[in-house]
Amino acid sequence: MLDAKRLLDSLLQAGMTESAPQRIRHALGPEGLGQQGGGLLGQLAGMLGGQGPSAGQASGGLGGIVGQVLGGLQQSVGRAGEGIKSNDPLTVGGLGAIAGALLGGRKGAVGGGALALLGSLALAALQASGQARAAGAQPAVDQLASDDTALLLVRAMVAAAKADGRIDQEEIARITGKLEEIGADEETRQFLAEELRRPLDLDSIVRAVPGPEVAVEVYAASLLAIEVDTPAERAYLEALAGRLQLPAPVVAQIHRAFGLA
Repeated sequence: MLDAKRLLDSLLQAGMTESAPQRIRHALGPEGLGQQGGGLLGQLAGMLGGQGPSAGQASGGLGGIVGQVLGGLQQSVGRAGEGIKSNDPLTVGGLGAIAGALLGGRKGAVGGGALALLGSLALAALQASGQARAAGAQPAVDQLASDDTALLLVRAMVAAAKADGRIDQEEIARITGKLEEIGADEETRQFLAEELRRPLDLDSIVRAVPGPEVAVEVYAASLLAIEVDTPAERAYLEALAGRLQLPAPVVAQIHRAFGLA
C-alpha cells in the first residue's frame, strides 16, 4: 500500500528542484516566517515546548504531530530554536541537518515530517498575514496531517512540475531516479512515474482542497516543486493562487518564507 506521507517526505528530501533544500532551510531560519520567533524552526521548537505564539494557536495539536515526527530530536530542535533567536552561527549552520531530520533520513524516520513542516508553514503564513482563523475555529488536526492531504500535496507538486510542459521520459527518469537514490521502493517510484505521465488536471486538485490551511500547503508544495524561472511557471502559480482563493498577503508570506521575491 502506498505510503503518501513517506512519498511526500521523499519528494522534498530528494528535491524535485535544486533550490528546494535551500528554500526549506531559509524557511526554518531567522529570515523565514516569524523572524522574532526564530523563523519557522523557532515556531516548531515553541510547539514542541508548549511555548511561544504557535503553541496555543496552531490547531491545538499540530505540535503533537511535529513531536511525533521528530521523536528523539525534540531537545535538539528546542536548542536550535534558541540558538537561532540569538543568531548563533553554529546553530544556523546546522539547519540542513535539522531539515533532513524533518524530512526523514535515508533509513526512513516516521513518515510525515514534510507534512508537519508544510502544515506549520501554512499556519504561520496565515497568522503572519492576518488571515488566521479565530481560536476554536481551527481545522481538525487529522485534516492537516491526513494521508489524503499528503497525497494531495504530492499531486500538487507533480502538477506544478508539468506547468512548463517539460515533463518527458527523461525528466520522469530523473525524478524517479532521485527517489531511488534515497531508498524509495518500486511501488512508490512507479506511482510517481504514472502521476507524472497523466495530463495536468488543476481542477481536480482545487476541488480536493478542504479549507484555507490546506490551500496554503498546496501552494507551498507547488512552489517547492519548480524553480519559477519561466513565464509558464509564473503564470501557473498565479492561476493556482487565484483558484485556491489565496489572498495576496498570504502568497507573499509563502514566497518570503522560501526567500523568493
